This record gives sequence, structure tokens and C-alpha cells, in this order.
Amino acid sequence: MHNIELIIALLAVVTILAEVADRLRLPYPVLLVLVGMGLGLAPGLPRVALAPDLVFLIFLPPLLYSAAWGTSWPDFKAARRPIGLLALGCVLFTTCLVAVVAHALIPGFSWPVAFLLGAIISPPDAVAATSATKGLGLPRRVVTILEGESLVNDASGLIAYRYALVAVLTGNFVLWQAGLQMVWAAAAGAAIGLAVGWLVFRVHLLTRNAIVDTSLTFLTPYLAYLTAEEIHVSGVLAVVAAGLFLTRRSALIFEHQSRLQTYAVWNTIVLLLNGLVFILIGLELPVILADTDRQSLWMALGYSLVISLTVIIGRLLWVYPGTYLPRWLSGSIREREPAPALPLVTVIAWTGMRGVVSLAAALALPLTLSPGVPFPHRNLILFITFVVIFCTLVGQALSLAPLIRWLGIAPDNSLEHEEVEVRMLLATQTAAYLASPDGSRQAPADVLARMRTRYEIRLERLRNRASGVRASLLDEKPISQFQQLQETVIRFERRVLEQLRHEEKTSEEVLRKIENELDLEESRLASDKA
Repeated sequence: MHNIELIIALLAVVTILAEVADRLRLPYPVLLVLVGMGLGLAPGLPRVALAPDLVFLIFLPPLLYSAAWGTSWPDFKAARRPIGLLALGCVLFTTCLVAVVAHALIPGFSWPVAFLLGAIISPPDAVAATSATKGLGLPRRVVTILEGESLVNDASGLIAYRYALVAVLTGNFVLWQAGLQMVWAAAAGAAIGLAVGWLVFRVHLLTRNAIVDTSLTFLTPYLAYLTAEEIHVSGVLAVVAAGLFLTRRSALIFEHQSRLQTYAVWNTIVLLLNGLVFILIGLELPVILADTDRQSLWMALGYSLVISLTVIIGRLLWVYPGTYLPRWLSGSIREREPAPALPLVTVIAWTGMRGVVSLAAALALPLTLSPGVPFPHRNLILFITFVVIFCTLVGQALSLAPLIRWLGIAPDNSLEHEEVEVRMLLATQTAAYLASPDGSRQAPADVLARMRTRYEIRLERLRNRASGVRASLLDEKPISQFQQLQETVIRFERRVLEQLRHEEKTSEEVLRKIENELDLEESRLASDKA
């Protein structure tokens, strides 16, 4: 009962802090981690131990699946080369660089332990990168690269972690065998994800119930993850592959009610899961400090700061050559992908925040190598991991917006222009269809006239929006009056529904159904005005 009360209390804190972060325009993971640290250090409050299995099984699959579902597959495919260089190349480079520094810096740190530390802290966090760049107006390709990297790099980091842990436990490590096993784990994981995605797609085609469709979307990431992990391949890539497969087919598997309900439910669940994850990171601080010798705390902090700096510099050392060197060596890459501006490359190089996957991997380390033999430097690895997360998450995330302003990166409006173009295309072709012989047979003339008027109004507003020139008062007045009348009518209908609810003579189910229709209509009007 105590755990249930604690979870409910944390969910309440997460909900409040999400609103506070939104008002302060701060990346909410940063605020949640800081508040979690404050709560963890407060006297009298219970200590919270983050179970690694809870993160890997409960939190990771839905969060990765949601990120994959929100990814544009055409953009992801177009940026697959830089995404691969970051998600695989940068992760392995950072792992090796951290291993070299840790082995040379920390007394008694063997090569297997050093590589294990590198694998733990090498992959940037998906949620932190997305939330830190949200609302900053970065070009879409930059956002796609950062989000795409965060989808895949957990897999490469966790696979490297698995083999480094085996090397520590057994004392045996053969590089070429580990390389082949990593390729197999990645390829098989992706294949399982595609198979699960295809299976779920066929099941979706058989359902027409919004609740069932929503439930299936929650079962899918767990099915992909558990199936892949059962045969010891990458569950992360299985989830990502299933998400990318299904998001391309969402129009075929969802009817309008299912889509509205599913997106609304997922937005809420993802917010709460993300919030819990980051506040739990902060709450882990007293647990980690309790296992750290007070006398060696300052020395451990020194090691941690050096490793944190290594992680940040390592990404800088990889990103700049990784961006420009392939273009210098390959004419086809230069022709296909024009060189990005240096400020944009700097933003990608600076956006390398670590998060919960790194902490969960560190916590998952066994306590002993064998009975009576403690795992070497386990407490120090935990402490270093936490400090790296804190330095990269808080330091880099908070400095990202000032860095963008200092670099003079102008807000990117290409997505808004593309939206206007698509809306104009829809309105133009729909108006043409209504005026065609086939469309004229669909309804009486007076109904068609009203519908054509609606689309003409919408098209006029979109043309004004696309040209960037405000319509004249004469052109704007009838449009505004028509929409204002619709909004007035909707408000009146809501008052009538509220009166019916007050009289308690109409069932709540009927009232809610009509309210939902009014919500959709009001949302459409708001979209037309945007």
C-alpha cells in the first residue's frame, strides 16, 4: 500500500511540474530531475530505489514506441546516414574514448570495467533530446537526426553494454565475435519488430472498436520487446521497427474515433511515464550516495567530472568530422546532401543529454562476480553515471536555447509552409470535386452550395496565409463573420447541453457524445483560423 501511495504522490508532483515547466519554458526533464533530487535529500521522506527491470520492461518499450510512432518515415529515411553515424558510430566512439580515459585515470579500473562504463554512459537519452529541442525552431532535418539517433542509439549502447558485462564476468572477450553478435542482435531485433508490426497490422484490420484499437497500441511495444529479448536480441530495435512499420499504415488501421482516442490517451500516458522516469532519476541520488564512501566522495566527484567532460568532448570530436569528412571524400554525398551550416552542426554536437537508460544499465550491474567476490567498482560506476546524467541533462539542456540564440539560428518555418500547402491542396481538390459532375450527384444543390462556400472561405484564408499578406478588411470581414457565427452557435449549443445536464432529464452518455461532436467542430474552426 505504501508503494501505491508513493506512486500516486509522484504522479501528482509530475503533473504539477509539467505545468510549471511549460510556464517557465524549461525542458521538463531538467526540472523533474532537480525536484527529484530535492525530494530525495529531504529528511524524513522514504528512499526510492529504481529497479532496472522496471525501466527496461515497463518504461522503455512504450516510450520508444511513442517516439517511433511520432517519427516521419520519409524524413528518417532521408537522414539515415547521419543517424547511423551518430547512433552507432558516435556511441561506439564514445564508449572507447571513455574506456581509455577511465582506465588511465581511475586506479584499478581494468579494461573490461572501463569499457563497461563507456557502454553505460554512451547513448544519449531520447526523451531529453526531444524535450530540450521542442519549441526552439530548429530545422526539421536537425530535429529528425536527433530524434532518429535517440531511437536507435539505445540499442547500440545496450548491446555494447551486454558484451562488456560478459567480459567483466567471464574475463573473456573476442572482438570479432562480439562484432558479429552485435550485428546479429540488431538485425534479428529489427526483423522481429517488423514481424510483430505486420501481425498487429492484420489484427487492427479486423477491429472497428476504438477501445480495442487503443489497447492494441499499448500491447504492441511489449509484445515486440519481450519477443526479441526472449531470444536475446535487441528488444529496443524490435520496438522501434514495429513503431515505424505501423505509423506508415496508421491511416489504414484507424478510423477517426480510434485515432482521436488513441492519440489523446497516449499523450497523457507518455507525459506521466516520462515524468516518473526523470523524477525517479533525481530520487536515486541519496541511494547512490549511501553506497559511496564519504572519504572518497570528492575523489569520485573529480573522476565523474572528468568523465562527463570526456563524454561531451567526445561527441564534439565525432560530430564535426562525421559531418564534413564524408562530404569531402564522396561526391555523391555532396550532391545528395548539401553541407549543413556550422551552427546547426554545433547544435547537434551539443545535444547529447544522458538519461534513464544509462542509470538503469548501471543499476542492473550485479552485486558480485561470484559468491564472496564483489563486482569491481560498482558503486563508483553508479556515482559516475549519475553525475554524467546530471551534467549533460541539466547543463546542456539549459544552455541549448542560449546557444541557439548566440549562434543566430533563425526559427525554421518550413513545416508551417508545408502545412499550408497541403491544406490548400486539400481545399482546392475538394472544391473541384464538389463542382464536378460526380460530386454534384452526392447531395442536393443547396447542400452542395453551402459546402462549396465553406471550402471557398477556407481556401481564401489559406491563400492569404500562404502569401503572407493580410487580406483587406473587405475580404476578411465575411470570413470572420461566418466563423464568428459558427463559434457563437457552438457556444449556444453548449449552454443548451449544460441546461439539459442541470435538469437531469437526459442521459450523460448522449450529452457527452454531442459534446464530443462540438469539440471536433470547434477544433476544426480553430485550425481554419490558424
